[in-house]
Amino acid sequence: MGKEIKTEHQYTVAFYNVENLFDFKDNGLTHDNDFLPDSAKRWTKNRYEKKLYKLADVISKIGFDDVQKPPTLIGIAEAENKKVLQDLIETKDLKAYNYGIVHYDSKDERGIDVGLIYNKDEFELESSMPFSIYLEKESGAQDFTRDILLVSGKLNGELIHCIINHWPSRRDGLVKSSLNRIAASQKAIEIIGTIRTKEANPKIIVMGDFNDNPNNESVKMLNEKGELFNPMKTLVSYSRGTQNHKFKWNVFDQILFSTNFFETDDESLKFEEADIFDEKFLTQYQGKFKGQPFRTYSGKKYKGGFSDHFPVYMRLSMTN
Repeated sequence: MGKEIKTEHQYTVAFYNVENLFDFKDNGLTHDNDFLPDSAKRWTKNRYEKKLYKLADVISKIGFDDVQKPPTLIGIAEAENKKVLQDLIETKDLKAYNYGIVHYDSKDERGIDVGLIYNKDEFELESSMPFSIYLEKESGAQDFTRDILLVSGKLNGELIHCIINHWPSRRDGLVKSSLNRIAASQKAIEIIGTIRTKEANPKIIVMGDFNDNPNNESVKMLNEKGELFNPMKTLVSYSRGTQNHKFKWNVFDQILFSTNFFETDDESLKFEEADIFDEKFLTQYQGKFKGQPFRTYSGKKYKGGFSDHFPVYMRLSMTN
């Protein structure tokens, strides 16, 4: 008998905060009034379609040089609804890849949610579920934020669990708002704990815009109590990041994973590398913001860019 020939399969898993991907129609239940044709931002059908085209161009290129195909899984933050994600996967750059969507509407006041786009030819969806985070305002009234999304399915026959996050912002100041992100971290740790009680040695990927850096308390908790590895720790530097605030780089967008992705067994998914996708075409090419993410808006001023965040990604491989 001839020797069995094994094939190496490679996959990219990405996360992208797409900066206010709103449609241009009024939703009476959320604060989407900034993103309407008659708003100060003048968010029109034309601008919406241009943004979809630009985002699809980015997604189609993440990890492409390494694996010759776009990502198999893409966690998304700041999508208004399922329709915008549907419109995104139907763009010319993505429609050939048989993408599916997981999305739930959350009670976030701005009406922005997380979601997952997945290649149906490579990832077999088994289950999905949103988890809300309980927050309180100073008045004691409930404060609403984005849900955390858990998606489970098989990638090349191996069950993995993806947890997609967009934690509360720093808008009310770093110290005051940090308790909200710690609450989000605790919820994510709780979800991980539930998976581990039901399954021995599960493969878990936690991704998101955490609005905190790897060394902030909320992410350190997730890292340590969730027993995860954070490859983004080594990417923190003065000259690079995923988001820039007042000329200071942050690595708010991160992908962490359970350490069993380091196991060397041929027939299981292995971690190869992680990085920020900050290609030059995604940056402002001149002026004082040169090198920063080329965003769609700066305040109310339309810039026509991609997003105010760079995507992040990791590469996995399996031989079978």
